[in-house]
Amino acid sequence: MPLAVCATPIGNLEDVTLRVLRELAEVELVLCEDTRHTGKLLERHGIRARLLSYHEHNEAARTAEVIPRLQAGERIALASDAGLPAVSDPGARLIAAAIAAGVPVTVLPGPSAVETALVASGLAGEHYQFVGYLPRGGRALRALWEELGAWPHPVVAFESPRRLPASLSSLAEAHPIRPVAVCRELTKRFEEVVRGSAIEVAEHFSEPPKGEITIVVGGAPAVEVADAQAALEAVAELVAEGVGRRRAAEIVSRLTGVARNRLYRPSP
Repeated sequence: MPLAVCATPIGNLEDVTLRVLRELAEVELVLCEDTRHTGKLLERHGIRARLLSYHEHNEAARTAEVIPRLQAGERIALASDAGLPAVSDPGARLIAAAIAAGVPVTVLPGPSAVETALVASGLAGEHYQFVGYLPRGGRALRALWEELGAWPHPVVAFESPRRLPASLSSLAEAHPIRPVAVCRELTKRFEEVVRGSAIEVAEHFSEPPKGEITIVVGGAPAVEVADAQAALEAVAELVAEGVGRRRAAEIVSRLTGVARNRLYRPSP
């Protein structure tokens, strides 16, 4: 039997497919991050199933335990607390091991915080980039914003409520007028989507909020790409007049929208 990778609701327990419900009801074992969390989903839909924890702290041991059972023909499902396993959640190790062991893997699609936030942001287009959880350190964050400086498409990321104010402040410093949407508690009772420039959104979340957070950063405005050379020339003129390069980059960045890091450390 194949390993069934099941997408579960990202918030509202009614956002689950009929196919996933049928699979969870029929399998011999459901692997899940938190048995209490998945238990609530099953109870909501009148399903009884045998649950076994599968999370980041026991992933290696559970994988070694489960692969022989799959090879023996046991019907097993894998679920995370929300969304698809292996997307910023445990599961990738088991899926890779199953494939390597010759066990079929089938994916039962469903809710996605990434795509839900992207659409809710109003910034969706033909392309986007998902970067997982934002880096924790300030230097790593600045490096990410610099890397995305000329990226013309939206970027989606997860962030913890506690680190959100600092991350938004870092973004606002690098790309002050870049459009941003912070999606909080998607599909839940207190769902909130805050949209605006990086500066505006950073001001709104000056204190850590509650709930799960997904951030969408809009692509680089056309002016940022087209006028980058003119902005660099403006920085050079200010520096020639005696203004420090860092201060000159800050001034021109605020006036043009071109990333400050791009102006402070121009590419050779």
